[in-house]
Order: sequence, then structure tokens, then C-alpha cells
Amino acid sequence: VDETKLCPGLGPSFPLPVEIVPFCHEHTVRTIAALPELEGCTARLRTGDCSNNKPEGDKPAVTDNGNYIVDLVFSSPIKDVPKAAHAIKNIVGVVEHGIFSGMTFQVIVASKDGSCRVAGEGGEKAWWA
Repeated sequence: VDETKLCPGLGPSFPLPVEIVPFCHEHTVRTIAALPELEGCTARLRTGDCSNNKPEGDKPAVTDNGNYIVDLVFSSPIKDVPKAAHAIKNIVGVVEHGIFSGMTFQVIVASKDGSCRVAGEGGEKAWWA
């Protein structure tokens, strides 16, 4: 990752993407937004170009796989990230989400000056928390 991704808690710093199938997508968006594990989130269907994270026009952004992206915007950090990830993934219509909890033991952080630092197992403690 680059250093702009560093934050003390997952949620309020940038939208969390969730890929969903187009069929019954409005229902899927409402179901995601209603999850107790995502309290304080607003779910927005991404429009325009799926790669720029900015709303453009009124047509849903379509992924390479023909799916839609829902951006979850939080007012405060997610309280229990693994529990939230599990709850999102268990919704019918969800393909994948942008939470990578429990999938890695290190993170390599690139700085603007071209240097890199490693946090996690065998590296530094998280200096941004």
C-alpha cells in the first residue's frame, strides 16, 4: 500500500468497496446498509467508471465481471472488522468485499520518497495506529 491508506481504524478514511451482482441490486444494497455490524455506514451504488471511486452520471459502474460496486461510507471506524467482513460475505448477492482481515501477516508501506517499511510479523509495530 502507499502511505495514504494508513489510518487508525477501518471505515471513515475512505469508502469500503463491496462487489455485488446486478440482479436485485437495490435489495442487496439495503440489506448491506442494514447490517448491525456496519452501524453508521451509508451504502451508495457507485456510478460511472468503476475504477475512480467518484460518482459520475446515473448509470451503475460495471466491473470486468459484469457486477456492480457498492461503496460503504462510515462516520466512525468499524467496531469488529472480522465480524463485519463475515456478515457482508454472507449476504446473497455479494461477490466480494474490500476487507482483507486475517489474510496477511505483514503490510509493506511505500512512501512518497520511494522508501518502503514493513509492519507486522518480522517487521515494525504499526506506527500509524
